[in-house]
Amino acid sequence: MSDEVKMLISCMVEKEGKKMVRLSFLRGNDYAEGILPEGIIEKAKGFTEEEVGKLERYIRTNRKDILQQSKEINPLRNWMNG
Repeated sequence: MSDEVKMLISCMVEKEGKKMVRLSFLRGNDYAEGILPEGIIEKAKGFTEEEVGKLERYIRTNRKDILQQSKEINPLRNWMNG
């Protein structure tokens, strides 16, 4: 099994007047789902508590870059090209 962790970033969405970005971390059958700007992992399967803590530190440390990437995502274009 690969140790490579892939990160997927959603486009920025607005929920209840608040902007947010959803993140998914994938490693084989393991996954973790996080949210910004809170910088927390809401759900995880297969990642240890220590790994979840590292993922949360990663998204908090890189919050600005991740939010910028999410602003550049065009969901309609991605859907049409998918």
